[in-house]
Amino acid sequence: RLWPTVTPISAICFAAAAQAFFWKRFRLPIGATTVVLALLIGEWINRYDNFWGWTFFPINLVFPSALVPMGFWLDAVLLLSGSWLVTALVGGLGWGLLFYPSNWPALAQFHQVTELDGVLLTLAD
Repeated sequence: RLWPTVTPISAICFAAAAQAFFWKRFRLPIGATTVVLALLIGEWINRYDNFWGWTFFPINLVFPSALVPMGFWLDAVLLLSGSWLVTALVGGLGWGLLFYPSNWPALAQFHQVTELDGVLLTLAD
């Protein structure tokens, strides 16, 4: 029930730490994207190994590909602004707001129309 709030909050911690490291040491705004892609690879490994690792998240509702646009957004805000404060405020806000729309392509398959006992429903119902 808490996946829309738990996932972005826990994922932005990793992305912000990596972004701080890459920006401070190398002046490259690729930290959030790098961590998101590493989490994506880790999620694929986890799914392959039968959900052995992250069992407390409802994996069927949180798609790891949903984090990629959010990582791009955070890196783009840092690249364009060059400011930690602007990145924290605007990038963090965009990180949270992009979570739901970035899940739409993965959830679109459940909104197909179907008929059950004469009632028109979606597969999500």
